[in-house]
Amino acid sequence: MANTKNIAIVLGSFHKAEVTRMLEAAREEAASLGLNIVEEVWVMGSIEKPLALKRLLMRDDVHGACALGIIEKGQTQHGFVMGQVVYDAIIQLQLEFMKPIGLGILGPGIVPDQIEPRLIGYAKKAVQACSEML
Repeated sequence: MANTKNIAIVLGSFHKAEVTRMLEAAREEAASLGLNIVEEVWVMGSIEKPLALKRLLMRDDVHGACALGIIEKGQTQHGFVMGQVVYDAIIQLQLEFMKPIGLGILGPGIVPDQIEPRLIGYAKKAVQACSEML
């Protein structure tokens, strides 16, 4: 199909069990929207996502991407700083490549009891945002 749009998904493995559930929801949502997932890349955590996204967005067969993961609240401001840097890098990648990136990263600052109720919704909304911008 000439109109089929291909997306890639970058996932943080630090919260592997939870993010695997996000991936399953993202796959379902992509299929329901007629998007083809051409690559799924697991990275250590959120700080590695921008480089993985850039490598994918450089490909001609990738029209957009999604970033899924969790930046949990810690005992210091590390997560907030990381979230700010990662979000900024992702926005800059969208502008550089003119390709959308659906942001499905819970946090920064999310606490454990807030994670479960948001997993599926964040994943689906990331795919929906990418689809809409395509």
